[in-house]
Amino acid sequence: MRQVPQLIDALLAVPGAKKTLRRAADFIDIQWTLIDQGLKAVAPRVGGKLLDVGCGNKPYLHIFAPHVSEYIGIEHEAAYAATDAASRETGPDLLYDGRRLPFPDAHFDTLLNIQVLEHTPDPQALLDEMARVLKRDGLLVLCAPFCFRLHEEPHDYFRYTPHGLAVMCERAGLEIVELQAHGGLWSVLGHKLNSYLGMKVARLDAVGQALGKLGHEAQSGRRARLWAAPVVLPAMGVVSAGARVLDRLLPDETEALSFLALVRHSR
Repeated sequence: MRQVPQLIDALLAVPGAKKTLRRAADFIDIQWTLIDQGLKAVAPRVGGKLLDVGCGNKPYLHIFAPHVSEYIGIEHEAAYAATDAASRETGPDLLYDGRRLPFPDAHFDTLLNIQVLEHTPDPQALLDEMARVLKRDGLLVLCAPFCFRLHEEPHDYFRYTPHGLAVMCERAGLEIVELQAHGGLWSVLGHKLNSYLGMKVARLDAVGQALGKLGHEAQSGRRARLWAAPVVLPAMGVVSAGARVLDRLLPDETEALSFLALVRHSR
């Protein structure tokens, strides 16, 4: 059960407050901002019937729904049950055992797989399955982390380089046709510092989940340190703004929080 202070509960009950606080939290969360921007940029290129593999509570539904005829979300039943997303109103349409996707070959025009591969003990098998259910002219929108903290433990197994993703896609009969890096050195440093401040110092995990974030994590049972918030929250805002500026002024192409790949069949 989330340990959300009564003061926060009262604040979230104020009309418009939750939406405003969520926007502020998303700005502080550098990785979320970058993934959100990247997905909004590619969304007009998808279409038809879409399958979101590892959909959680469908945080990207509002981005892709206007561009597709059908949006179906599927989750690994056992892993999903242990997350905070399982307690929310929006969830997967289907649950499965994590082995074979319950669909015929070449069934979907679009596949989403966003920040899921790292939680899969056999990611190649999952890529093979996604290739199987994707139509020959379909598009897989794939996002995987490169520099990110341990999360959803113990189901956190891998991190991915663009070269590793390319090799795995090739083995599945797929080809990366476009690649986006999310952030650079300063975003990596800023995100890690903000994660420490928010989760270790102020312990805002449960507050974040009350705002609809951190759905992939188990429900937080820690009490927030609200006494630290007046110092921590402004500091996190400054770190996020500074990281964005420094990434533009002093770019480093060898660092990134994650990579977003557009993938098609290669044969």
